[in-house]
Amino acid sequence: MTATDPALTALAQGWCALSLLHGRIEAHIERALQAGHDLSVREYSLLDVLSRQHDGEGGHLQMKQVADAVVLSQSATTRLVTRLEDRGLLERYLCPTDRRGIYTNVTEAGLALLAAARPTNDIALREALDEAARNPELAPLVRVVESLKAPAAA
Repeated sequence: MTATDPALTALAQGWCALSLLHGRIEAHIERALQAGHDLSVREYSLLDVLSRQHDGEGGHLQMKQVADAVVLSQSATTRLVTRLEDRGLLERYLCPTDRRGIYTNVTEAGLALLAAARPTNDIALREALDEAARNPELAPLVRVVESLKAPAAA
């Protein structure tokens, strides 16, 4: 393949369209969450991921798993956790079975904020998808997103 190969060009255009869709959705949700709840998309995502933990076997995520889930580096995730901990939305504590491990849980205040912000997130997502669906280049991607099913709980 060469740089001018039609297949490569189509692939690059597809990637650009996907990137554009993601950016528009994220920006729309960011504005809504900031205005309504003083939360960023990353903060919302972190609270959401951590709120799904449980006390059973394998129920708590390691920082690397959290970082992967919110699509940030481990250091950026740690800084984000610290900011939310400073706001009283998260708390850290030592793993009871491995004193080297540190768990992060969502506080009651964090759960309340997440519950209040979830409808805002969902409405903003729907609005962003509806707007993108009016763009002929993005409409096929919107249909794909809408057809995806949530992964089964582990």
